Amino acid sequence: MENKRLYSPNYIREILNKYGFKFSKSLGQNFLIDGNIVRKIVEASHITEDDYVLEIGPGIGTLTEELALNAKKVVAVELDKALLPILDETMGGYDNVEIIYGDILKVNLEEIISKKLGGGPVKVVANLPYYVTTPIIGRLIEENLRIESIVIMVQREVADRMTAKAGSKEYGSLSVFVNFYSVPEIALRIPKTVFMPRPKIDSAVVKLKLKKDLPDVNRDEFFKVVRAGFSKRRKTIINSLSTDGLGVDKENIRSALEAANIDPKIRAENLTVEDFLRLSKSLPPSDI
Repeated sequence: MENKRLYSPNYIREILNKYGFKFSKSLGQNFLIDGNIVRKIVEASHITEDDYVLEIGPGIGTLTEELALNAKKVVAVELDKALLPILDETMGGYDNVEIIYGDILKVNLEEIISKKLGGGPVKVVANLPYYVTTPIIGRLIEENLRIESIVIMVQREVADRMTAKAGSKEYGSLSVFVNFYSVPEIALRIPKTVFMPRPKIDSAVVKLKLKKDLPDVNRDEFFKVVRAGFSKRRKTIINSLSTDGLGVDKENIRSALEAANIDPKIRAENLTVEDFLRLSKSLPPSDI
């Protein structure tokens, strides 16, 4: 594979034609065709020869190959059965790569990490299609798995929402969710021109460094308050919380906002994670 790196457009066409592969729009398949971008993603992941890596959505193995050249072992989970014979060929020469067929939302990740990735901690690298970005991120960071960091390539607008700060137009419930569990940053922005087929918008690579110590709060109640707060973005925070079924009357919400030192007339987009934490703790637990 030294003379035919998988990010070569000609080689990609050659192997896809060989196996009669057709891109699936429903699976959001777009393969990288730029070696510099592939290397930069791995660099952003800080992969070393001692690292175990979980890759989600390897495609034909373009990024998998670069990971394999740098990591101790790579386990890649692929949903599209049509790609399995291609991956057998492209990854066949790497004894530190294992391909697992399955849905990343359904496979037993704890077992994979325990039995195939040295027990962790692992580094996750993924190229995520838009329609499953949020549930996949949710699973990776909520299930208390032995994951050290997550480097994901997503659509640019999703990356902006994940890393947005309070007060910006991109800031929302996803921003709060991601910042609750991790320290996010955009590692690099990727133009649509480096993909095959070419998507309609640009992408970005986001790195999530997972927090070891999470806030001491009832998470179900906390995130219910966050969702309620952003459910009516144009309304003030007191009105959003009052009309979204929290089961708390307006006066109790007003008292909770006062106790949390939050102006009831501002909107949810102006509240930091710390603001939401104080608010969640101030509201009556039995009513949420």
